[in-house]
Amino acid sequence: MSKKIAVLITDEFEDSEFTSPADAYKQAGFEVVTIEKEAGKTVTGKQGEAQVKIDRAIDEVSPAEFDALLLPGGHSPDSLRGDDRFVAFTKEFVASGKPIFAICHGPQLLISANGVRGRKMTCVKAIAIDLRNAGADFYDEEVIVDDDRLVTSRTPDDLPAFNRESLRILQAS
Repeated sequence: MSKKIAVLITDEFEDSEFTSPADAYKQAGFEVVTIEKEAGKTVTGKQGEAQVKIDRAIDEVSPAEFDALLLPGGHSPDSLRGDDRFVAFTKEFVASGKPIFAICHGPQLLISANGVRGRKMTCVKAIAIDLRNAGADFYDEEVIVDDDRLVTSRTPDDLPAFNRESLRILQAS
């Protein structure tokens, strides 16, 4: 049975921060499931390069169905954290102890879910202060792996390291 990776995503996501990990996970035999407010809808990346058809609505899913969570950056995480359903899903995922992969602005959802205190993390420079204020230990490095369950990276430039470490964890668990 292939592992299922939940992706919380909406319009204005950072194109490559979804497409690069999603392609890597699919090539490795994992199932990638996109989740937004409405199934069947198409969301567009902020660069206009990627369009993603949403597989499932947030009201139809439970963290228990998935083996890992991907939080791409861009404006998407900030939009989603304004909706309590996405924050609750993220919070439940954090509590489950399953792997979470967040890049760029992706940690904004983890901050809103109170899921960063005491964790080693990185993110895009613009929200580093938010991570610190929420209790995370911030490192300005291409990829940070905390407890073999949380993988974070800063920008699209860090995608090779982000994909390598998240795949390593998926294949080991």
